[in-house]
Amino acid sequence: MTVTPAQPHSPARREGSLDAPTRHALEWRTAEFYDLTAVEKELERVFDICHGCRRCFSLCNAFPTLFDAVDATDTGEVQHLEKKAFWEVVDQCYLCDMCFMTKCPYVPPHPWNVDFPHLMLRAKAARIRRDGLGLRDRLLAATDMVGRLAGIPVVAEAVNAVNASAAGRALLEKTLGVDRTAPVPSYQARTARRRLARLGVARAGSPVSEPHAARATADTRAKVALFTTCYGNRNQPELDEDLVAVFEHNGIEVTLLAAERCCGMPRFELGDLEGVARLKEHNIPQLTAAIAAGYDLVAPIPSCVLMFKQELPLMYPGDAAVAEVAACIFDPFEYLMLRHAAGLLRTDFKLALGKVSYHVPCHLRVQNLGLKTRDLLQLIPDTTVDTIERCSGHNGTYGLKARFRAASMRIGRAVIQRVQGANCDHYASDCPMAGQQIASGLEGGRAPEHPLRLLRLAYGL
Repeated sequence: MTVTPAQPHSPARREGSLDAPTRHALEWRTAEFYDLTAVEKELERVFDICHGCRRCFSLCNAFPTLFDAVDATDTGEVQHLEKKAFWEVVDQCYLCDMCFMTKCPYVPPHPWNVDFPHLMLRAKAARIRRDGLGLRDRLLAATDMVGRLAGIPVVAEAVNAVNASAAGRALLEKTLGVDRTAPVPSYQARTARRRLARLGVARAGSPVSEPHAARATADTRAKVALFTTCYGNRNQPELDEDLVAVFEHNGIEVTLLAAERCCGMPRFELGDLEGVARLKEHNIPQLTAAIAAGYDLVAPIPSCVLMFKQELPLMYPGDAAVAEVAACIFDPFEYLMLRHAAGLLRTDFKLALGKVSYHVPCHLRVQNLGLKTRDLLQLIPDTTVDTIERCSGHNGTYGLKARFRAASMRIGRAVIQRVQGANCDHYASDCPMAGQQIASGLEGGRAPEHPLRLLRLAYGL
């Protein structure tokens, strides 16, 4: 697979400047996708374009790494970089997509056809095809397996105690490369799925007679199947409990999927596309069964919604089931604001929130939904929202790793400073892991509150 400038489909595309940005499907099932010689040739082409532009210098550490390496050569040209420097840039990319979505003027349909995140993904995948996935990365991406083991009652207590100790964190850094100062989640023996089942939240039932049940509005059915997510299920079950409380207060029926596994984003970020494919084969039938039974889909973690809404459709462009899931899955606040647009959102708020510092995660921004969380919170009387549209620096497993921890804190410094200086009553992020990243840099160790928790508090539930 030779990556060439986008083929023209219209006169506008030939000009390369009039059409909206578009993503090409990933050709990840072709042998040429993994050809390292071809990959390095394309890295050189794209890096040369980036070097001449430099608009993305402030987004993440991938671009400063590239530009510093080029500037250190005798000629100041990309073609004189050692190939080792190419792969250092690849390692710094965590596939947030912000360069493609907000900065790069050369994305398709521009004839230069620059898709920096997908090129980084291809490079990661090609390296894994050659070298395999290292033990550390395999364990960090194995969220289902680690969660099951760490969630055993006695084991959970032991794991949490070790992770809370200086000696335990030193051991974790030595064995798995997890920085001893990085926030790591606790594990809960009572998962969200167990807690919600005890509260009477049932699993999605048999399909209804019609493939798509009539919706309460043009955009929502007032019935949702909850994809609890690995993090929500095993690390922060109250996140799913808050979602259910808010949705049920708004007359929205919530059910659990019959079964679920990791969405695949941790493996996607590493370039383990075969691992993503295995998880897709399990999850998509569960999700389409819920859709057929008359339910919309929601998940409380932006990265998980993005996986089903964007990344899997680009991996499987001809898969009708994947497309159906992409069309029916929603961010919780996106869903609630659709209800509000139809006049169906309850606004019987009991508690004002005051000033809220609200961080918008990258994986929510790139979904192009607008600021639905901010808009809903601002409906609460006597509540103001200070919106922060900057990267927190967490970025999947990137901010956990000792190798990248200092860079992740530099990336997130502006967000941390905004929250620190806001004198706010609450601070929140739709990504709970980004919230913990912010907390790790704040003075006084003040904890974040998820926007769903804030909304639940405002309703007095």
